[in-house]
Amino acid sequence: MVLGIAGCTTSTVKDKPNMPGTYLMTSQTLLNDSARETKYTDLKQLKIYTDDFMMYVQVNPSDSVSAFGVGTYSSDTGTVTENVIYSASNTNFVTAPHTFKLIINKTSDGYEQVIPHFVTDSQNYKLTETYQKVGTATKTPLDGIWKEVRSYNLRGKDTLKTTRTQYKGFYNGYFMFGHTFMDSASKKHTGIGFGTFQMVNDKKIKETDLNSTYSIIAGNTFDIDIEMTGTDQYKQTLTNADGTIGVEYYERLKK
Repeated sequence: MVLGIAGCTTSTVKDKPNMPGTYLMTSQTLLNDSARETKYTDLKQLKIYTDDFMMYVQVNPSDSVSAFGVGTYSSDTGTVTENVIYSASNTNFVTAPHTFKLIINKTSDGYEQVIPHFVTDSQNYKLTETYQKVGTATKTPLDGIWKEVRSYNLRGKDTLKTTRTQYKGFYNGYFMFGHTFMDSASKKHTGIGFGTFQMVNDKKIKETDLNSTYSIIAGNTFDIDIEMTGTDQYKQTLTNADGTIGVEYYERLKK
């Protein structure tokens, strides 16, 4: 089950949560009107908070159903308000901005977030998620949330333009991507991936994908050529196993 809503002793001090960091979800618990509680521990979700933006990606390993969301956020006493500008779950794309107010309890190794009430399939639910902080404090020029502005694949002399919406995040040595597209039959699809990355030098990064919608990606490491075309723009080039070359251009999200 993928909800697409976006870790351990709970702190009792209610202050303004300091959220920047990278977090791996360790559990997700749903409580419905009938007081029936369902806990999920198999969902794979990573969440990044930068100073101004947040992004999460999620995949259910049993069926590769995926979700992601991206937007801005603000902190207040004991709460975080996420203003999601784009999200998707499986075949459902949400382009209209929407807001979630989360109750945040910081823990010794991460945090717990609670959405006290939401409705899905005519049922009322309370959602609790726990997160563990991961990664390192290493800074890179790629740290932040990015939106793909154009991309294409090269096969010999042929150029095939990619039509999709894709976001990518880098922080604390972790990366994530989430995208949506429609196939030739006009069926909607959502895909994600996340893992660790390393700046080999200012022209190359190495990404190791830990979890993904796509089995061909998950568990593999990729050498990617990058070119920073400004502080807030970069180009990445990846040579695929079949000899095709993927070229992607990104712009950093800014307030």
